[in-house]
Amino acid sequence: MKSICILRLSAIGDVTHAIPVILSLQEQTPEIKITWVIGKTEAKLVGNLPGVEFITFDKQGGRKAYANLRKSMKGRRFDALLHMQVALRANLAAALIPAEIKVGYDKARSKDLHSLFINRRIKPAAEQHVRDCLASFLEPLGLQTAPPKWLIPLAQSDHEFARKHLASERKNLVISPCASHMLRNWPPERYAQLADHAASMHRMKVILVGSPAPFEAEYCAAIEAAMTKEAHNICGKDTLKQLTALMSGADLVVAPDTGPAHIASAAGTDVLGIFAASNPNRSGPYNSLKWCVNRYPEALQKFTGKTVAEARWGAKAEFEGAMEMVTVEDATRMLDLWVVEHTE
Repeated sequence: MKSICILRLSAIGDVTHAIPVILSLQEQTPEIKITWVIGKTEAKLVGNLPGVEFITFDKQGGRKAYANLRKSMKGRRFDALLHMQVALRANLAAALIPAEIKVGYDKARSKDLHSLFINRRIKPAAEQHVRDCLASFLEPLGLQTAPPKWLIPLAQSDHEFARKHLASERKNLVISPCASHMLRNWPPERYAQLADHAASMHRMKVILVGSPAPFEAEYCAAIEAAMTKEAHNICGKDTLKQLTALMSGADLVVAPDTGPAHIASAAGTDVLGIFAASNPNRSGPYNSLKWCVNRYPEALQKFTGKTVAEARWGAKAEFEGAMEMVTVEDATRMLDLWVVEHTE
């Protein structure tokens, strides 16, 4: 193969999981030309990966986004397309990408007419983490599965931003409390109690982060207001690159099922995951599954009447009250265990 196109538009966590595929392609086929069709926001995180051409697709652009993609593809023909997203929007985008081979999901994981836009499939796999699923997209091309290896290029200014906000004399705890889905969020007052525990019992500096979205700003403000100890609230004041640098320099990140948890894991920082609405074994921070508080089995049983084994893999327990099944004691106990393991 001389050229390959990756189609993964969103979301931040899944785009992060696609990085190992890029790196593995570059190692296994050094001469191959790689093009990645990616969402506009997601490109801000990974859009300067070396050796990759990026074509941004504005998911809010409607027909104009497809017209721009069609224009970008004029006169091109890829040897292969890795169609890594099953949403209808992505399927329509895939139809505009000319390629001899179009690799997509197995039948069980196909939806929104995905099967009509591919001619090869990855192997079926039970109980597979999303990262491992995306890594397997290389197999139908006769290549090895991508190992869990990441690179997110950062500028010196990104590291300088991080150093300005990180403490040098004590451990840093970054809390990224907001997920894109409201029902995956843990209550602010519980984050506040966990943060106070970290500050009082372990002398950790607590840093609150989030996007500029009003809801996230209000959420971080609510955590800060409920704390008895001091928090360093920089919600909405960083870019995705600066956030990556901050997390790479932090000692521990606390987050629910959200993109920043995957950024932190990719950056090599441990993540204390707060999970009940979704299964961390499928979508948790890949390198920190041991540090996830997991009340998903109990939430699934309570709200759907099914066990993890009985439910469809990837089934959500996104119900009012699910995340409240994670107690403050659950989280502080996990934090204490992490501190014990990381105390010299």
